[in-house]
Amino acid sequence: MPPPSTDLQALKKRVLIVDDHPVFRAGLTGLVNLEKDLVVCGEAHDATQAMRALESLSPDLVLLDMSLPGKGGLELLKDIRAGHPQTPVLIISMHDEALYAERVIRAGGRGYIMKQEGPEKVIKAVRRVLGGGICVSENISALILDTLAKPAGQQKKASSVSTLTDREFEIYRHIGQGREPQGIAEVLHLSIKTVDTHRNHIKRKLGIKNNTELVHHATRWAADQG
Repeated sequence: MPPPSTDLQALKKRVLIVDDHPVFRAGLTGLVNLEKDLVVCGEAHDATQAMRALESLSPDLVLLDMSLPGKGGLELLKDIRAGHPQTPVLIISMHDEALYAERVIRAGGRGYIMKQEGPEKVIKAVRRVLGGGICVSENISALILDTLAKPAGQQKKASSVSTLTDREFEIYRHIGQGREPQGIAEVLHLSIKTVDTHRNHIKRKLGIKNNTELVHHATRWAADQG
């Protein structure tokens, strides 16, 4: 005799979806719930909701978007790793993996998949991460391995966004979204002085002369990311 439906439900792996676009969340929820071994246990549209859901729902996997209102996906990923280290996080994003994937893996994420990928690849990535694996494209995997294999002195020191630390990158991203220093400080829970220090580091690394040029540079970059 087959077990009761409640028992079958309990056997499913529970997925928490964190994305600020309701239509995309609904589509992803429908996709995951079609699978016999998976179920969406909850949804969240920002970092605060996500952390509350993690506490109350104890999901087996978090599907996390990079771009969220307020605290971004990269910072939320670090919070999840600090507070729920056993919960794997798979990033699903519209942004170019060449810019984000390596940062995600360094921050403790278990994978990165583009939103443009087909449903089959998304589900395959979910199952791979749930099985203990890491999911990135072959190109990114080769890039990460190549970086790790090189001595620090031989690694390329390009003057580009890729040279920014994760915190600098988050601030740069917020500048590109049109936020003033005060707004960035509030969102990231930093002092204005700390934000200004990071902005100076960003300008130095990117070869930018002043704050006006920094805003233009970051705004152009944000527009290119879509």
